[in-house]
Amino acid sequence: MALRPHRPPRPHRFDVYVAVSGLLGGLLLWGIGLATRPADDAIVLLHGSWVILLPLAVTAGCEVLRRVTPRTALLVGTAAVGLDLVTQGNLFTVLMYTDLMYAAVLYGTPASARRIPWVTGLLTVAGALVPFAVWREPEALLIGVAVGIVSFAPASTGLIVRNHRDAAEAAQLRAEQTALLAEVDRTQAVVAERARMARELHDMVANHLSAIAIHSTAALSLDDAKTSREALSVIRENSVEGLAEMRRLIGILRDGDSEPAATPTLDGLAALVAGARGNGLDVTLDTLPDSTHGQVPAPVELAAYRIVQESLTNALKHASPGRVTVSLAQRDGSITVEVTSPYGDRDGPSAPGSGAGLVGMRERTALLHGTFEAGPEDSADGKIWAVHVTLPVTEKDPA
Repeated sequence: MALRPHRPPRPHRFDVYVAVSGLLGGLLLWGIGLATRPADDAIVLLHGSWVILLPLAVTAGCEVLRRVTPRTALLVGTAAVGLDLVTQGNLFTVLMYTDLMYAAVLYGTPASARRIPWVTGLLTVAGALVPFAVWREPEALLIGVAVGIVSFAPASTGLIVRNHRDAAEAAQLRAEQTALLAEVDRTQAVVAERARMARELHDMVANHLSAIAIHSTAALSLDDAKTSREALSVIRENSVEGLAEMRRLIGILRDGDSEPAATPTLDGLAALVAGARGNGLDVTLDTLPDSTHGQVPAPVELAAYRIVQESLTNALKHASPGRVTVSLAQRDGSITVEVTSPYGDRDGPSAPGSGAGLVGMRERTALLHGTFEAGPEDSADGKIWAVHVTLPVTEKDPA
């Protein structure tokens, strides 16, 4: 691919207007014969009115480049002003030079912006002290004043304006960064809230829907009035409870001020297991002593409850006939949750799974800096599916 030729930056339109205005003003003064010094002044070495036009034209040309190449424009402008000093002089040449000094500090490099005020300040002091020391006349101090007006004053003004501009740009950049960080935080908060609601929705509703799916399949496949009636009773109970949970969640999402239900705790595991038994699972529960429940933080209790709830839901959907065990223990500043169920081919009806339950359990465990393992294992009773979770009860000291 051919490289595009480098195009030099174009002069700013305002700079062109300034240059044209300065040139026309200088020509006007030259046309009416108005100069800054009389022809017989000792400093005038180049006589002739046309000589005044050369530094005027050069300085006007430098004004066009005051933003494009501020350093070069200042150097050339300084030479032009030096030439103007040995002529009768033109006021607009000096005025345009002060603008070149200002632009060199404002638009130049940071190094130039630091050095030019110092150099012009030293020249101002030297322009006042050296002539006074040579001539011993108070009027000699006016040379330093003139140098300060032409060089130091515009350079200092340019430095002040540049500092204000840089501060404004830095403030704008900080504001943009703050807005970006706020947007990132908002996005992360929305994503985290969506993930939380997804876990809650899955854990609370999936159990009821799984029971409905399994018992409806059993009712359709078995030609037995008693079995069908029992299945329909379970279906109705789970559908009512699932509908109530859905309504509560929808109310919270829609209104935001709905009264939230009580957060599940470890005390509710017995009722949870009883509901699983009502859905057809053979479940045993070995939970923590009642004296330890108040010592477990609420987030840990909620996570343990939801993990047991989801494990029972998975056992209802996928486990083979047999005993399902739920056990909780507290040791070494953490709570361990273990749920096991028979693993193998299932003869009866089952419900499809999406894997979201395992993802939700893993996310809950990770949020509390715990460990999560789930998969098939060998045991004395044969192949089982085991869920092992460890949830810290106390915060770990930072490393």
